[in-house]
Amino acid sequence: MNEYQVELTAHHRPEVLERILRVVRHRGFTVTAVQMVLIESKVQLKITVKSDRTLNLLVNQLVKLPDVMRLKNDY
Repeated sequence: MNEYQVELTAHHRPEVLERILRVVRHRGFTVTAVQMVLIESKVQLKITVKSDRTLNLLVNQLVKLPDVMRLKNDY
């Protein structure tokens, strides 16, 4: 299983974290660690995931979320 880290910045809304985690789960990735920092009206997340799938499958879906402003990954 491969381990990846994704960093993203999103608008702070009550449902944002839930939506991001739902996309991670639906794409077949397992969350192994999450760090979240709230800065004014933005949320900065560092998510570590594991999967046999390529990270592109997850990244392509995360960037489509309307509240995601920036996404950085280590693949």
